[in-house]
Amino acid sequence: MKKISIQYYKSPIGEILLGSYDNKLCIADYRYRKKRSTIDNRIQKGLKAEYVEESSEVITETKKQMEEYFNLKRKDFSIPLLLVGTNFQKSVWQGLIDTPFGTTASYLELSKRIGNEKAVRAVATANGANSIAILVPCHRIIGSNGDLVGYAGGLDVKRKLLEIENNLFNTCP
Repeated sequence: MKKISIQYYKSPIGEILLGSYDNKLCIADYRYRKKRSTIDNRIQKGLKAEYVEESSEVITETKKQMEEYFNLKRKDFSIPLLLVGTNFQKSVWQGLIDTPFGTTASYLELSKRIGNEKAVRAVATANGANSIAILVPCHRIIGSNGDLVGYAGGLDVKRKLLEIENNLFNTCP
């Protein structure tokens, strides 16, 4: 059986499960989120691999870059990503990656951006299935009325991430 290297990272916003496979980050997700087993099953089945608690170069570099992000010293991540999901999910996640730093968008705007305006609910579901928090910035997606809605790490964490990006946007060159 192939393996996905995993480690737990204690971030300022909670514990994050980091996982790498084939020198790419395949998971950076809240350890105690409600859909933890669903996400873990999708990734392990999709990669035909199992979790093994050990470090990897990708995990070490992810921790370093996340620390820089939380310390307002990094806007962009340069970690190779491995998105594990359906083609539709991957298109939504790519739309998240394309959401500019320091901005927010609604689910409808994201649906339009990926060329599927009528799929707002499906886009929201795919957004919720994102397993690479922060680097695939699902926290930048808000309700059409501007309210913060649904986030795997909780709305307080979503608010903190948006504040970090707002502060970073104003302090980084």
